[in-house]
Amino acid sequence: MEDEVDAIVAAWRRERPDLDVAPLQVMSRLDRLAGVLGERRAEIFAVHGLRRHEFDVLAALRRTGEPFQLTAGELAVRTYVTSGTMTSRLDGLSSRGLVVRSPDTVDGRLVVVALTPAGREIVDDAFGALLEAERELLAPLPADTIAPLAATLRALLARATTR
Repeated sequence: MEDEVDAIVAAWRRERPDLDVAPLQVMSRLDRLAGVLGERRAEIFAVHGLRRHEFDVLAALRRTGEPFQLTAGELAVRTYVTSGTMTSRLDGLSSRGLVVRSPDTVDGRLVVVALTPAGREIVDDAFGALLEAERELLAPLPADTIAPLAATLRALLARATTR
């Protein structure tokens, strides 16, 4: 079964036989797959009334376990955003009743963000739907290839992010 990437690679091989275009076989497919995955995630989150960045914040809180709280600074670090961006995200989530903010009892300069029951329900529902959709995307792969694929992608991502 051939795809668009095969045609692109063949064209480059014809036009630039002096170059090894083998990386396109993997990277172009990863790029296209990332686009598909991003669109599907956005659709799932939208069904649950969320945008991706909102899901990221709620999921970071949910993964911490009881009492489902972090400082705003910790959330910013875990979701790879600036403190100003996090403040804006928390404003929206707070106004919807999905998180609450309060001063830290030990250091009043810090803000503690806690997941509300409504926030927990929405993130749990969205996460379940996300897993179902991603399982469906992986369904064509033999079960015994998933772990080696994950390991290979982990190594590739580690290499790409250490530059």
